[in-house]
Amino acid sequence: MIAIIDYQMGNLRSVQKALEKVGHAAEITSDPRVLAQADKIILPGVGAFRDAISELRSRDLVSPIKDAIDASKPFLGICLGLQLLFDVSYEDGEYEGLGIVSGEVVRFNVPPEFKVPHMGWNQAKIVRRAPILEGIGEGSHFYFVHSYYVVPQDRALVAIEAAYPDPFCAMLWRDNLFATQFHPEKSQADGLRLLKNFAELT
Repeated sequence: MIAIIDYQMGNLRSVQKALEKVGHAAEITSDPRVLAQADKIILPGVGAFRDAISELRSRDLVSPIKDAIDASKPFLGICLGLQLLFDVSYEDGEYEGLGIVSGEVVRFNVPPEFKVPHMGWNQAKIVRRAPILEGIGEGSHFYFVHSYYVVPQDRALVAIEAAYPDPFCAMLWRDNLFATQFHPEKSQADGLRLLKNFAELT
């Protein structure tokens, strides 16, 4: 069973519908017991880091997330769900994250002709071919909406880079842990392929 974590801050139904489109059911839940029983877990997210980490803590969802990753369950973070995995975010202050991935979340510092947030389609440069990228070609495009991006301490974790205008981490991969800055559920065929690959991991 695939569980989508509900902490009141994600495009939950759109992720669920995208999975259904590729033939996989998923349960939206905020129940730690359901998460403990899930085979795979997805942490989506849209909104402010501070509010999101506060919601996860108040709903007692931090331990189930860490336990699932420690137990080698396939885990997928999406957008804010990627950023929450990090040690610290500097979005409107300084806020401690889940500390699952060493590194920080910082704001784009871009030339005036580049707007923040970075919104729309951007080309992916595959740095490491993670299992969930099976069948996705080099130079594929994915859909982004974000003002902040992650800087992992260990650059070897980066699986995809995109440029705005400098390269940034668009996806990371460590063992059973996958996380994308882009929205696969909004990224048409390649995004659906990524979700299907995740759902079919063994």
